Amino acid sequence: MSKSITSANHQNDALFVLIKSLTKSEKRQFNLYVGRLGGNIDAKFFSLFKFLERLKSYDEKIIIGSGIVSKQQLSNLKAHLYKQILISLRLNPAHKNVRIQIREQLDFATVLYQKGLYKQSLKLLEKAKNMALDNEEKNIAYEIVELEKVIETQYITRSLSNRADQLSIQAKELSQQNVIASKLSNLSLQLYSHLIQNGYVKNSDELKFVDKYFNDRMPKYDYQTLGFREKLWLFKAHLWHSFLVQDFLSSYKYALKCVNLFDNQKLINLHPVFYLKSKNYLLEASFLVKKVSTFKKELTHFETEIDEKSIPMNTNTELLIFLYFYSNKLHLHFLEGSFEKGEYLVEIINSKIEKYKNRLDNHYVVLLYYKIACLYFGMGKNKLCIAYLQKIIRSKNISTAEDLQCFARILNLIAHYECGLDYDLERQFLDTYKFLLKMENLQEVQKVFLESIRDLSDVFPHEIKNEFKKIHTKLKVFENHPYEKRAFLYLDILSWLESKIQNKPIALIIKEKTNQLAK
Repeated sequence: MSKSITSANHQNDALFVLIKSLTKSEKRQFNLYVGRLGGNIDAKFFSLFKFLERLKSYDEKIIIGSGIVSKQQLSNLKAHLYKQILISLRLNPAHKNVRIQIREQLDFATVLYQKGLYKQSLKLLEKAKNMALDNEEKNIAYEIVELEKVIETQYITRSLSNRADQLSIQAKELSQQNVIASKLSNLSLQLYSHLIQNGYVKNSDELKFVDKYFNDRMPKYDYQTLGFREKLWLFKAHLWHSFLVQDFLSSYKYALKCVNLFDNQKLINLHPVFYLKSKNYLLEASFLVKKVSTFKKELTHFETEIDEKSIPMNTNTELLIFLYFYSNKLHLHFLEGSFEKGEYLVEIINSKIEKYKNRLDNHYVVLLYYKIACLYFGMGKNKLCIAYLQKIIRSKNISTAEDLQCFARILNLIAHYECGLDYDLERQFLDTYKFLLKMENLQEVQKVFLESIRDLSDVFPHEIKNEFKKIHTKLKVFENHPYEKRAFLYLDILSWLESKIQNKPIALIIKEKTNQLAK
């Protein structure tokens, strides 16, 4: 297995990963926090922190051998250190987002209530509730109203005789909105999970199942009463449904609706992760429907936002910006056929994969490797293409992305053919064929292509162009097929065949197609 792929899960101890994720300012904050505790600067948990901070990779034998802690005590000490780091991070001003501020006010109000200081508690709760409602934090707002109701049963505010009725109505409205948001977010998550596990719909039976699943679980709602949060989950549910059924124009429509919800900087600051995901959905959908001008405009705007730091930066958003920005930079070169101009991205992406290896899921790593392989294939650097495809093919710990594994093997076959590695082509073909046989619902595109490329080995050189034309004719009929077109999302086989038929570089074929779309 590729070293770079295994490394992502190599250091999976939760405490170690947390320590390695700390920035310099966060480490400095922790040192100050421990110092303020008094008498703890030499405590075992702090000694363990300093030791793990210096350690390159997690190894319990080395930790126990340091003499800081015995094997029996290690688990408890790690748990204590983990908790202290989280407390320190919570106190860090950089992590003081609105939700934490509201929670803090709710905690203070609870303490005041427990001391019997009802009036002071209610005053804080009113302030926290208004903050929660202003910032679409309706789950916390509901909690606050419920506590207000409890306090009102013990301390009746004589100035407002209808106070109980007001709180009851407010609680009911918030509860209804939270139920709708919960149902929509559940539906969105379930559809996304189905897409990850099963890929796009492959036949009419799967389409019926997904449509029924979607319609049966879509809650009844009045659009006019929906807030930002409910609308976002509604659009995302439609988005994942459209991706599943390969209605990419609808994907584009709902991705645009998601982005347009963030119509002011305040919402971007409040929900930077949702904003980044929405931007990525829009870029991905624009790429899939070949809206070249929209894609370029959105990518340029995204880059400007990153440069101007208008998207709040933390370790979470930093990782997402890397994944989304560089994936779409690669997509731009695929759309334009400007593969050679994109080669500089490879070194940047590899260095960032190394930087984020403790927090990057393997699925995203292999996805980037596949896109790099496609970049090299477009440049005609087939041996480098093969090297990146092997990182995917040899990886054993990827339970999802079967489609990606499949097309990595097919591109690997084509790259071997292009390299003239005929001695290895038969073995590669057999390996690919065995893998595809294990897949359920093998696509017609895959079957036709495999049979065709196997037969190429028996074709005389002067007949090869005619054979490519035959393969192209067979595959062209699937280009807009409702269930088969997904094959061309991963691998532009048709453009490759056209490059062989016309005796032109594949990059030139793609550029010509892009120019046609722009007209």
